Amino acid sequence: MGDNGLSGIKAQPDIGKNYIYRLIHEALGFALPLITMLYISRVLGADGVGNYSYSYSVVTIFMMFALLGTVDYGEREIARNRDDAGLRSKLFWEIEIMSAVICLVCMIAWIVPVIADPVHRPFFLALTPFLLGSMFDISWFFTGLERIGRMVAANAAVRIFGVILVFVMVRSGSDLVLYCLITSLTMLAANLAMWPGLAKYLVRVSISDLSIFRHFRETVIYFLPTVATSIYTVLDKTLIGLITGDPFQNGYYELSARIIGVADGVSFVVLNFVLVARMSYLFTFKERDELRRIIEGSMDIILFMCFGTAFGLLGISHNLVPVLFGEGYAPVEMLIYMMLPLIPVIGISNCLGSHYYVPAGKRGISAIYIVSGAVTNLILNLCLIPFFGARGAVAASLAAEILITSLFLKNCDGYLSPGRIAALSYKRILTGIVMAAAVYMLGLLPLGRPLVLIIQLISGFIIYAGILTASGDTAVKGVFERIKLR
Repeated sequence: MGDNGLSGIKAQPDIGKNYIYRLIHEALGFALPLITMLYISRVLGADGVGNYSYSYSVVTIFMMFALLGTVDYGEREIARNRDDAGLRSKLFWEIEIMSAVICLVCMIAWIVPVIADPVHRPFFLALTPFLLGSMFDISWFFTGLERIGRMVAANAAVRIFGVILVFVMVRSGSDLVLYCLITSLTMLAANLAMWPGLAKYLVRVSISDLSIFRHFRETVIYFLPTVATSIYTVLDKTLIGLITGDPFQNGYYELSARIIGVADGVSFVVLNFVLVARMSYLFTFKERDELRRIIEGSMDIILFMCFGTAFGLLGISHNLVPVLFGEGYAPVEMLIYMMLPLIPVIGISNCLGSHYYVPAGKRGISAIYIVSGAVTNLILNLCLIPFFGARGAVAASLAAEILITSLFLKNCDGYLSPGRIAALSYKRILTGIVMAAAVYMLGLLPLGRPLVLIIQLISGFIIYAGILTASGDTAVKGVFERIKLR
């Protein structure tokens, strides 16, 4: 493989550019499925969405085993060794080949649910390219290098094309299998689209020098939190389907989770994803002061965004749900209200996980905390879902996330404290309450719901940002200072 462009790796990538690239990538990752779901919720109905949600949750469990923690582990290893072209090339091929072998094993195991569940078999078969696509997912390599521009462009083009296909080809409730096939093939194509830009970052390595399975133990350590997290993200949907046997419950849960997922993406996912490679790089050189500065600065922005988003949704959900999904989705509104505390709670743990535990090589410790939360969540799911359906799953997730975040805060080596969280939160909470009340009152205007929703969104932003700007909020002040410096 050629070595063109390798010298550019030693230059520190621009965090600002990577943030914009990742913002675009995450925005498309959340927005495109949501836009598609707005259409699908009307075409397929809540039961069709529920059948898709259940089937996708099952294939996602197999995808999780296929990836086996290689995404987080691979990103950290590439970030730590990105200045050495030979070593990073060797690491890439070792991790990727190991991932491919594991994926093939999972493809064989996938035959079992396909045969065992004739009701969902057509959906499982149509979603199989999702599982195959995990073999070709090399996003961890580019994020480790902090070179994500090409990756984002390729993914965006493929995903937009996939959305167009859904709107053109999925026309009725009988097209659910076709919808599953289009979405899964789109993901496979998006992963394949990353490969053409790979060669310039690699050099030739000898096959005899590769130790493919020497990374297995570490990837298992990274895999454990993934398994645990899946219990209250993916397995929730599987358990709702298995316990209630009601696709409508799955449909309502899926749509509310999509809304919260978009809120998470806006509030903290993008920032945390962009900085994780940089934090791994800094931990290598023991830059404690710089690490603390970045963690506290990130948390400041994350809490500003989380509380603004959560209280904003509190004020607009009554109009948002029927505008997005149409009539007949009233239960989604209540589920969104119940999920709102998850936004700041997960924001805190996500920041500490991506800024401290993963870069510091303490994934094993964080895994113990996440497993503790997962066990709590599983027990509560089994107790609550039979009586409360999707609402029981939400309550279980909230309890688990609070436990995990508490453990993360207690044991983060002083990089962040509950007192600091409280100091950064109280003004945003008070302002959020004021904004939510004002926005809710605006929702009662005797105008068409889409117009009222637009008024609510604009007014909510002005009220929240305006009050905090007037009070000298640190996050807002920091943004203005960066603008002045430019």
